[in-house]
Amino acid sequence: MPNLPTRSDIEAAAQTVYAVMPPTPQYIWPLLNAAAGSTVWVKHENHTPIGAFKVRGGLVYLANLRRDKPAVEGVIAATRGNHGQSIAFAARANGIRAVIVVPEGNSSEKNAAMQALGAELLIHGYDFQAALEYAQGLAGERGLEMVPSYAMELAPGIATYGLELLTAAPEIETLYVPIGLGSGITGCIAAREALGLKTEIVGVVAENAPAYALSFAKGEAVSTNSADTFADGLACRVPAADAVPVICRHAARVITVSEDEIRAAMRLYYTATHNLSEGAGAAALAGLMQERRMHAGKTTGVVLSGGNIDRVLYTDILSG
Repeated sequence: MPNLPTRSDIEAAAQTVYAVMPPTPQYIWPLLNAAAGSTVWVKHENHTPIGAFKVRGGLVYLANLRRDKPAVEGVIAATRGNHGQSIAFAARANGIRAVIVVPEGNSSEKNAAMQALGAELLIHGYDFQAALEYAQGLAGERGLEMVPSYAMELAPGIATYGLELLTAAPEIETLYVPIGLGSGITGCIAAREALGLKTEIVGVVAENAPAYALSFAKGEAVSTNSADTFADGLACRVPAADAVPVICRHAARVITVSEDEIRAAMRLYYTATHNLSEGAGAAALAGLMQERRMHAGKTTGVVLSGGNIDRVLYTDILSG
């Protein structure tokens, strides 16, 4: 199992991140507290320059790539949207060409955002895994550096948000974090370990994309045949092999939430905080609401990991 980034690693990564964006806020919202029955800290990663936490990992990864391979001409990544925006944003900041592969039927607004950041957008495959395998083959054909969605090299940058949150609110007893491929929860685990806290970290996945919940239960990577969830940031059917041991060792549990629970959490975010959340972004709150009786009167935290969702889908969910 690869070593987690240390506090000095995370603080060094923060210098790269903060050269481009400020720390995001963490707020307590009274209406959310009332609904959850606990004091809830929300980490607003929907307030980054791409509307999602992924930008932090991309900035650090590509800055290091530019330093270590100054002749690099281009990178390629597969995505459902936020990782691709991160790589497109960071590639532009570092003067590197970016090629992004998305599956068929991907969010049109996320696709447009990646193209607006200067990326070459390719559409291939019926889901993320198919797009990933195509991108891996194309990397060799076109001489591009493959940027994975999960790698420990992304963790120091992503862990900066966990360090921000747990430094501001070390009293959080349980922190809920969504799991797509695992970079977010790995970053939060690294931040907790770096700060020497006892915060319980709970991973949240979609009931329709349960690979990481199955993997946690078995103690090894378990793939599924499909990942049919509207929360595209959670639509993983093949776990990252390096992520599973980290989560199994350091997370308290991994729970599943239904499509309806995610939709309800999106509506709750809107009515209680007037913040827009995508499906994956609301999953942590859905997890907290599912387990809210466990935390009555305590202090909890949720990661609002992103707010990138197509308008038509969001308005349909809001109308309930």
